[in-house]
Amino acid sequence: MARSNHHLLGLNRSARPAGLPTRGRAARSAAVAGSLALGALVAVGYQVTTADAGTSQGQDATGYAGTPDHTSDVLVSQGRESFRFDTFGDESFWGGVLHLDKAIAGAANGGVGPGVSPKTALAVGLKVDVTQLPTQVRDAIAAGKVDLDDPAVTLTLLKLNSVVGVKGFFNSDGTLRTVGIECALCHSTVDDSLAPGIGHRLDGWANRDLNVGAIVSLSPNLQPVADQLHTDVPTVQKVLGAWGPGKFDAELFLDGKGFQPDGRSAATLIPPAFGLQGVNLHTWTGWGSIPYWNAFVANLEMHGKGNFFDSRLDNAEQFPIAAENGLGHVRSKVDLISPKLPALQAYQLALAAPKPPADSFDHAAAAKGKALFMGQAQCSTCHVAPTFTEPGNNLHPGRDIGIDNFEADRSPTHMYRTSPLGGLWTHLKGGFYHDGRFPTLLAVVDHYDKTFGLHLTAVQKHDLVEYLRSL
Repeated sequence: MARSNHHLLGLNRSARPAGLPTRGRAARSAAVAGSLALGALVAVGYQVTTADAGTSQGQDATGYAGTPDHTSDVLVSQGRESFRFDTFGDESFWGGVLHLDKAIAGAANGGVGPGVSPKTALAVGLKVDVTQLPTQVRDAIAAGKVDLDDPAVTLTLLKLNSVVGVKGFFNSDGTLRTVGIECALCHSTVDDSLAPGIGHRLDGWANRDLNVGAIVSLSPNLQPVADQLHTDVPTVQKVLGAWGPGKFDAELFLDGKGFQPDGRSAATLIPPAFGLQGVNLHTWTGWGSIPYWNAFVANLEMHGKGNFFDSRLDNAEQFPIAAENGLGHVRSKVDLISPKLPALQAYQLALAAPKPPADSFDHAAAAKGKALFMGQAQCSTCHVAPTFTEPGNNLHPGRDIGIDNFEADRSPTHMYRTSPLGGLWTHLKGGFYHDGRFPTLLAVVDHYDKTFGLHLTAVQKHDLVEYLRSL
């Protein structure tokens, strides 16, 4: 009998999950929810990201502002390659266990089902890097001569290594053998310069079009996921279907909580991943530093091959699934992740938040909004320039900001991080706060006005919003 969605709010801990490969003492979780989000919770930092990305926003086309010596330049370059193109061996899970490659190929191309056409891929938020396309392919797309309903075209795009964040591995006969994911999947988008969803990379921008749950649901073998959660496949599909575009749930395969107490999905928004220089803790709830989160996600969520240790995950009361599977003590015979952490961090920290287009906000109103931000509105009490978070410990319980503590209590900190605000204009889609509960910046301002009794006028609220859009 199928269990209800809310079964995932209280796990049956008596059953031992089956069907997942083990590494060392840790039975690796099928961390589908957050797997597609390495950078998401990695909290990395970018401006534009490719020499080909263009400078339509007046940004440095190299993608970073400069480094002090050649060693740093090398690390940044290596980190960019890892962020964009390294699967860390996770194809053994996404293809080998979940068989996502078969769903992508479709029965006509050696897989199963209808396959994933370019139109479907773009509809679920996947992006295509135009710089990886030969000129003739670009011209054909621009002229409408490419059949975007044909899954075989998707395979061609994978062979060209042009699908942002997804890597195909092919047999000698050209058929798709397996597929893996990369950091860039959730934390890169494109500038739509050729067509919607097709353009130059913008690494670090939150991909608020990406429907992680819909992508994972394409898998023809979700049984390992259901086993891990002690539930059934229909329940897993219902949980994934509740996420929607721009969201994923990194903690699902630690605590099994698919929904909030009020019935809303427990998934959180994919955050921006730039402007984090000098920022203390990362992710919505401050799990740890950049290299900590890179290691966490690459190992536990992307399902790469490496080593990861965090005894906090031994807490069976807070993290029943993680504790059951030893996810705080992961060891691999071949570590494809740890050697990449220094370069990934260097790349992530080298890049600044992108500046908004000059015509995207009211400059006069923004100037008045800045004065409010620093004064009456009290925003700078926590959002201290230039990092726009606390220059030290940047965590607060939900009561400090007038919200519940549900998501905070899913982390070891039990608190929320004060989010940096640089580049806020790039992620206006999907709402604000960790779960998108406030649909607009004005709604956020209204919340703080009520919570702290600021008594802002409608004009002042407008000016404050314009300042936030100018950051």
